[in-house]
Amino acid sequence: MFLDFLKSKKIVNSKKESCLSLSKSQKKKLKKLLGFKIVKEALYIKALTHRSYLDLTPEQIKSNERLEFLGDSVLSLITADYLFKKFSDENEGFLTKTRSHLVDTTSLIQTAVPMKLAEIMFYDKRFLDISSNGIKKISADAVEALIGAIYLDKGLETTRKFVKKWIIKPNIKSGAYKIDKNFKGQLLELSHIKQMGMPSYFVLKEEGPEHNKTFDVAVKMDGKIYGVGNGHNKKSAEQNAAKKAIKVLSSL
Repeated sequence: MFLDFLKSKKIVNSKKESCLSLSKSQKKKLKKLLGFKIVKEALYIKALTHRSYLDLTPEQIKSNERLEFLGDSVLSLITADYLFKKFSDENEGFLTKTRSHLVDTTSLIQTAVPMKLAEIMFYDKRFLDISSNGIKKISADAVEALIGAIYLDKGLETTRKFVKKWIIKPNIKSGAYKIDKNFKGQLLELSHIKQMGMPSYFVLKEEGPEHNKTFDVAVKMDGKIYGVGNGHNKKSAEQNAAKKAIKVLSSL
C-alpha cells in the first residue's frame, strides 16, 4: 500500500522540469544496463542527475534525491521478500542483519562500480576531483534512484529482476552477506562483556559542501574516547568509529 501511494505521486513532470536529454552513448549504455526498452526517459534523466549538477545549468531541473528515497523503500521491500522466502528457517535477527548488509552504502558502491554509472550520470566534474570516494558515494545513491525510476516506469516485477541481478544474487553467491558489518552492534555487545558504559557518539567535525560533506565522529565509553571515524554521513562515520573502538578494546 505504501509503495502504491508513492507511485501515485507525480515525482517527474518532464515537460516543465527538465530539458536535459540522454546522448546516444548514454542511451545505449543505459539500455544495456537495464536490459529493457525505456518508456519514460525523463525518469531516468532525473535518476542520473546529482544535486551538484544543478549549479552548472540554468535549466529548471531537480536532482535524484526524491527518486533515491523511493528506490530505498523499494529495494528494502524486494530484499526483505527475497530473504524471507529463501531463508525460511532463519530468525528475524538474521533477516534484519542480512537485509542491512545487502542495502548498505558499501553494497551499493560495489554494485555501482561494475554498472559504470559515473559514465552516464549528470554531475559537476569538479566533484570527481574532490575525492574518489565522493564519486563512489553519489554513484551508490544513483543506484537507489535508478531503482525508483524502474519501479515507476516498469513496475515491481521488472524492478525485482533488476535488484536480484545486480544486488542480491552477487552478494548471496559471494557469501558476503554473512559478514557482520554492524560494528555499532558489535561494540555494544563487547562493552557489555567488558562491563563498560554504553557507547555514545558525537560529531567532532563537519565540513565540505552540501553535496560532499564529511563527518568526523567519536565514540566514548566511561568518559573516554575509544575511536574516531570519518564518513560522508553520520551513520557511516559512527560505524567506522565503532570499528576502531572494537580493535582498541580487543587489544586490551
